[in-house]
Amino acid sequence: MSDSNSSTGLKKNSLGAFSIVILVLSAASPLIGLTGAVPPAMVLGGGLSTPIAYTLVGAILLLFSVGYVAMSRRVTNAGALYAYIGRGLGLRWGVAGGTVALYAYTAIQVAVYGFFGVVFSGQFASWTGIEIKWWVAAIILLVIIQIFGWLHIEIGARVLMVLMALEWGTMLLLSLVIGVKGGAGEGFALSGVFDSKTILGSAFIIAIVFGFASMFGFESSAIYGEEVRDPKKSVARATYASVIGITAFFFITSWMLIVGYGPSKVLDAAGASLEAGNPAAFVFDAGTKYLGSWSADLMSIFVITSMFACNLAFHNGISRYLYTLGRDGVLPASLGTTSSNGAPRRASVVQTISALVVIIAFAIAGSDPVLTLFFWGSGIAVIAILALYLGASVSIVFFFKNHGSEGTNLWQRMIAPVLSTVALCVSIVLIIQKFEILTGGTHAFALGLAATVLIAIVIGLVLYAVRAKHLSADAIKDLAS
Repeated sequence: MSDSNSSTGLKKNSLGAFSIVILVLSAASPLIGLTGAVPPAMVLGGGLSTPIAYTLVGAILLLFSVGYVAMSRRVTNAGALYAYIGRGLGLRWGVAGGTVALYAYTAIQVAVYGFFGVVFSGQFASWTGIEIKWWVAAIILLVIIQIFGWLHIEIGARVLMVLMALEWGTMLLLSLVIGVKGGAGEGFALSGVFDSKTILGSAFIIAIVFGFASMFGFESSAIYGEEVRDPKKSVARATYASVIGITAFFFITSWMLIVGYGPSKVLDAAGASLEAGNPAAFVFDAGTKYLGSWSADLMSIFVITSMFACNLAFHNGISRYLYTLGRDGVLPASLGTTSSNGAPRRASVVQTISALVVIIAFAIAGSDPVLTLFFWGSGIAVIAILALYLGASVSIVFFFKNHGSEGTNLWQRMIAPVLSTVALCVSIVLIIQKFEILTGGTHAFALGLAATVLIAIVIGLVLYAVRAKHLSADAIKDLAS
């Protein structure tokens, strides 16, 4: 990499609203959520009302999006939540938010690397008879994603568009066929889906936990604000489209799986897949029954490509956070440069190295990549990202109070952010009570993992104190004005 090719700005006007939607949906990776989270959500608490759990989570995220979108129209910054929290609560808390964002996105990314390693190595052995270690597969994916990280972001968006179209198309086709054929002949299970006893039961929160674990990533829309055409409109459209689209996807597909197996048999089928250690079989078997064996083979490939899409999207997001923090002087300034095609090349490499270190550490330790790396990383990411949403909701209220309310109404600048603050606080408390469901291990161990998010906040506050004199004048002006 030649410094002569370096600049300091991301390439403007390189993305459209639709490209952002694709990047966001890739980060959310609904196929992974459908195959990995819906079965345990049904068995452990959601029952036939699991579609409602995903709808409630979607409603909370949509409520948060109201203030988030209003903020995006006033603040355009690749640091997204770092910038939003900084503008509302001060640069000190913005840096803390940026640190938590890096921690959250890195946690979910390395979690997916671990899961990918297991799934791909198993598939590769079945295809070729050759066994490879999970960490070898993970590093291969890491290298491929790094190559895309060096390229123009629109290239990656186009690849993701094809993959997402195939994944969503197959799952929606399955749902359509189940609906047209009437499923297992037991009706559409509306009374079971809307069962108030299940929804109000204490175990239902477990389904909510898996709902949140399946649906975050939509907030990355604002990360691309500096690169998108007409950011004030495009980020808003992409955010709303993503939240509504992801919510609808999970409601429809989980509901149709219930119809496909039949209300009397679906929980037994989901439970059997969990006991076999292969929750994806719950979805694949439905595909075989209603579409043919080809669909199960295709979906097994799509799970792999979905993980590629997910990690490429998070790679882009982490790189842009590193880039912004470097540009603003919070991290070394060399991270705040871009290559001639507008890619944050150095930040991209640093992101890859950090993920590689984690993968190697777990490989050397001989840890099970699913029971440790995947479960721990996913659990940490859920708490960390919800904490970011909470911080952003509070900051949005203060931002519009202190910097004027032009272009907003009371609902956007006050009511929705306050309601989302309350909803997120309640959600975090309830999730922590059941956190071991996500992370595995004892409740005390799960609380220890959750506490690492507080450590990330403290690190951010210390980083601000240490780097305060190095902050760029533009950053101080932008985030304090």
